[in-house]
Amino acid sequence: MAKSKSEDLRSRVIAAVDSGLSRRAAAERFGVAIASAIRWVREWRESGSVCAKRQGGDLRSYRIEAYRDVILTAIEKQVDITLVELAELLRQEHGAVFATSTIWRFLDRHGFTLKKNSARERAGAARRRRAATGLVRRPA
Repeated sequence: MAKSKSEDLRSRVIAAVDSGLSRRAAAERFGVAIASAIRWVREWRESGSVCAKRQGGDLRSYRIEAYRDVILTAIEKQVDITLVELAELLRQEHGAVFATSTIWRFLDRHGFTLKKNSARERAGAARRRRAATGLVRRPA
């Protein structure tokens, strides 16, 4: 995501519009997008703020957080459960549909990682002596 423009530039664009220049002319004078100048002036007139708003961020993780206990219990019961199995469990038992990537981000946020060990590094099953341990919790 692009870095936000400086408050100084925003202030100069707003001051130019305040002194009689149109928003389009002020945007052209200072080399910013017309839409940016329009938004900056609108925000300044509504709230008096010249500061940039926060960018990015996760706006939907609260949905899966509601099923935190369900997911953690399922992992405790079956350590090597897959993301697809977790998604299916949530869909069947709770009617909640989540992509596997959403479940992975949830697990990553809560300190779970896929244990990489020598049993997983080999392609052949002949050398594998025991099953891989699956998901484990990172130390906090």
